[in-house]
Amino acid sequence: MCRPRPRQRTVTGTPTAYREDPASATLAKAAAENFPVAPFFLPRDWRTDLMAVYGFARLVDDIGDGDLAPGGADARLLGVAPEQAHDRLVQLDAFEADLRRVFDEADGEPRHPLLRRLRPTVRRRALTPEPFLALIAANRQDQLVDRYETYDDLLAYCELSANPVGRLVLAVTGTATPERIRRSDEICTALQIVEHLQDVAEDLGRDRIYLPAEDMKRFHVQEADLAAPSAGASVRALVAYEAQRARDLLNEGAPLVGSVHGRLRLLLAGFVAGGRAAVDAIAAADYDVLPGPPKPGKLRLLRAVGVTLRGEG
Repeated sequence: MCRPRPRQRTVTGTPTAYREDPASATLAKAAAENFPVAPFFLPRDWRTDLMAVYGFARLVDDIGDGDLAPGGADARLLGVAPEQAHDRLVQLDAFEADLRRVFDEADGEPRHPLLRRLRPTVRRRALTPEPFLALIAANRQDQLVDRYETYDDLLAYCELSANPVGRLVLAVTGTATPERIRRSDEICTALQIVEHLQDVAEDLGRDRIYLPAEDMKRFHVQEADLAAPSAGASVRALVAYEAQRARDLLNEGAPLVGSVHGRLRLLLAGFVAGGRAAVDAIAAADYDVLPGPPKPGKLRLLRAVGVTLRGEG
C-alpha cells in the first residue's frame, strides 16, 4: 500500500538481460517487497493497475537510492547524457519530464517502458499527477536531506515518501474518500516509520538517519551508537519510543479496513497486520535493530491479520 522499498536487494539475472528489458527487471522486485503489491485474490484489472503504479514507485526509489542495475539502461531511456548517468538529481529531473508525458499527450509518448505502462492506468482510473510528483520530490529530498531534526519534519517527509502510494491504491480501487485518505495516510506513515526502524544500520551506511535528532538527544543517543554491532540501552529505548508511535498510528488508521468490503478489505488488513507484526518483531528482538531488520514470522503475521479483520488491536 505504501512506499515499496526492498532496499539494497539485487536484481536477479545478468546486466545484459537488464539492458534488454529494464522494465521487467524492475517489476520483478515486487516478489521481494515487505508487503504484497498485487496479490492473486484481487480482480485482474486492479492487479494490472497496481503493478503499473508499483513500477513507477519502484523505479523512482531505485533512482533515488542509486540502486539501478548495471548498464545504464534506465538513464539512456530517459535521455540522460552518459556523463550525467550517475547524477541522481539529473535522473530524477528526466524521470519527472517523462512523467509529464504520461499526463499530457501533446508532449509525446513516454520514453521509459514503465511510464508507457502507467499511461493506460492513469486514463482508466483518472489519476492525477500529484501523488507521482510527491514520490519524485521525496527522492529529491533524499539527495539533499540526510537528517531530520523533529518528528514533525519526519512526518512531512512521509507525506511525500509514503502517503501518496496509499492514496493511489484507494484511487485505483475507486474507494477514495476524505476519511479513508486520512486513515490511509496514518497507516502509510506508520509503515514508513517501521521500515526506518528496521533499516537503521542500512540507512546509516547511506549516511541517512531517519530517527529525529530531538529524540536522539532526549534518549542520549549519539550517531556513533547507531554504528555499533548491537544496540545499547539508550538506542533500544529510542527505538521502543518510535515503535510505539508507529503502533499508535497503525491503530488510528486501522478503521480504514472496516470501511471497505470484499477483497480490498483483505488487502488493507494485510498492510495493517504487516505493520503490526513488524512492530511486534522489533519488540521481540528487545528493540535491537542494529544487527539487521527483525522480521515477523508467518504465524505472527497471520495472527495479526485475524486481529485486524476482527477490528481488534
